[in-house]
Amino acid sequence: MSVAGFGDSNALFKVYIGNRPSYKIESQTQSIRPLKTREIYDIGQACGNGWRKVFNVYAKLLYALSCGAINGHSYQSWQQYRDNALLQESSATALLFSAPDFTHANALHMIMGRTYANTLSLPPSLVWLNKEFAIDKINRLIVCPYFDYRQLSNHKIIFLVDLIKQEFGACLLEP
Repeated sequence: MSVAGFGDSNALFKVYIGNRPSYKIESQTQSIRPLKTREIYDIGQACGNGWRKVFNVYAKLLYALSCGAINGHSYQSWQQYRDNALLQESSATALLFSAPDFTHANALHMIMGRTYANTLSLPPSLVWLNKEFAIDKINRLIVCPYFDYRQLSNHKIIFLVDLIKQEFGACLLEP
């Protein structure tokens, strides 16, 4: 299976998104490329506010979850974590533009958005908890709202963090 995206190729926290930014990724359709410091800012500038929101919500989620291989609390804020670690080499995080691959048994897989999830061939073990969240404990998969402030608000981020900790352990991201 071909994989394309940004982040750590050995990520333990993999987020799947149904679209991709029009930013230097087009020529690298078959690989995961670590971002460099300030590159999230550059993508946001080049590709618009929607991508800034995706990165901001991703950083807020991981900062709130922080433990194990993802140590967001070594930064003073989720913004510092976003700018200095998120989707970079050895960050244990990835943003993927391809269908989920469940072969990495230790990884947590998260699909962004019910609409995108419905286009994928997901395992029958996926159970919808409500209109916005689904979980598959066997494949370590969660479907959640799209990473946007309105769809995945701070309140829903807290719900998601609690769900991850409850279902997969307080420190699910140990290397």
